[in-house]
Amino acid sequence: MIHNTLKQIRSALGHSQEQMAGLLGVSRPTYADIEKGKGDVTVSSLKRLAEKTGISINSLLSGEEMVVESQNQEALKKYKKMLLFMLNCGADNDRMITKTKLAKLLYLADFAWFYRHLSSMSGLTYRRIKYGPVPDQYFRAIEELIDENQITMRTGDAHMISPVEKNPPTLGLSKDEQALIKQICKKWKGKNTADIVEFTHGQLPWKLCKENELIPYELIVQEDPEYVY
Repeated sequence: MIHNTLKQIRSALGHSQEQMAGLLGVSRPTYADIEKGKGDVTVSSLKRLAEKTGISINSLLSGEEMVVESQNQEALKKYKKMLLFMLNCGADNDRMITKTKLAKLLYLADFAWFYRHLSSMSGLTYRRIKYGPVPDQYFRAIEELIDENQITMRTGDAHMISPVEKNPPTLGLSKDEQALIKQICKKWKGKNTADIVEFTHGQLPWKLCKENELIPYELIVQEDPEYVY
């Protein structure tokens, strides 16, 4: 049933009912009724959801999102491992890094891995938002890692993130993946957030996509090797 599929998608994306209502183009109360099986979803709303999430209408109607949810959960787990390793390698000497810079380093790792292997490191989908490419699950990953006491975040003019453990966890990351993350961190060590934002905004994945649009990984293969990260 479509209401179960929508619940699964919302869980996989880590969205609230209000956020899902926005993707469908309906009010939150209307969406809540749909999840309860008390309301219908229009074809136009499904098309809107498909465009925003990259999930086909056929998948939405067939209930294949049970598989998608499982895949997204595994991808989120991998992404959190990447985040912890990146945080330990990429933080400044005070073991802190801005939330925005950390997101950009993770984006560079995913797209650089695709450049070399034609598959992303995490398996997540990135979106073009105001401050750069980021998967919807980034914010969920941050919140979960804080709850799990693996990272801390200090708020202020810039959200500063630091790892709880001093040694970067390597479980779940191959030696090649670790090596690439270290290379990226070495290049951007000591650089400020504005520098990396400017760099990522100069790449084709950012330039060729519109605001809030999903970013095809394939766009990165058109970059010159020295401009991948």
